[in-house]
Amino acid sequence: MAGALPNVVVVGDPHDPLLEALAAREDATYTVSMDPQVLAAAAATADAILSFWASRELLDGVLTSAPHVRWVHSIATGLDRIMSPALTAHPSMLTNTRDVFSPALAEFALLGMLYFAKNVPRLERARAAATWDPFEVETLAGKVLGLVGFGSIGQATARLAAAHGMKVRVHRRQPAADPDVARVTDRGELFATADYVVLAAPLTPETRHLAGAPELARMKSTAVLINVGRGALVDEQALIDVLSKKAIRGAALDVFETEPLPARHPFFTMENVLLSPHCADRTATWLGEALALFTENLAHFRAGTPLRHPVDKARGY
Repeated sequence: MAGALPNVVVVGDPHDPLLEALAAREDATYTVSMDPQVLAAAAATADAILSFWASRELLDGVLTSAPHVRWVHSIATGLDRIMSPALTAHPSMLTNTRDVFSPALAEFALLGMLYFAKNVPRLERARAAATWDPFEVETLAGKVLGLVGFGSIGQATARLAAAHGMKVRVHRRQPAADPDVARVTDRGELFATADYVVLAAPLTPETRHLAGAPELARMKSTAVLINVGRGALVDEQALIDVLSKKAIRGAALDVFETEPLPARHPFFTMENVLLSPHCADRTATWLGEALALFTENLAHFRAGTPLRHPVDKARGY
């Protein structure tokens, strides 16, 4: 591939300013479209595909017309939106945009911990009532952070937690390389012993509703659940039940099973829930940084050198 100009099909909005700038680059021949017919025609000679928030159905349609594609890149980190039997079976390599969004998501996880440790809801109630209401607050030092998932988001969260003197425990398939991070093989034990449980795992058939009624029932009454992974990692009805009963202290959520969150959803009226409309990683530069990672990988693709962030399609991450 070295020296050749690859044909890249971009499944995305051709009027998006970032994609307009990408199409003007001279490192590939780009076709940017959301029209299935245009995409199918371009796919016949395509070498690579960029999924820019594509739907599973649209990407599958491109793949069936792409006999020469050897690389598919997802602009998103989470792949549950596009993973399908067609993508899994396709001989192309799949990569994603890991690392780019991790620092911002780790900061939201830290915000969730501090929100409850400093009892921000009580502070806001006192301010609204013009009431002077001093009370005892907590520190994060010495508290136990339980991480489910130790990819780039989990690792970034662990670093912030360790800097605040927290004890970090993680539930994952492989032992953590960091000597300061303890591995817990029993997920139920992690839920039972952590002061803050942070979900940072990908969504796969095995991880769907990993935080269900049995796990939530084992949490301390003072514990907080934080989800920066995927909404369906949590059984939301089970979480609503424990939050309504004040069986746990609260939850900080950036992702939900249904997005946008329906207007009458109980989360909107719960004082023990910190809500973010799936924008914890939406910084001023997030998409530009994500596309920069794609173009870096494109240079590797052209040179025939290893691509960054390959995905195990069988596992879905």
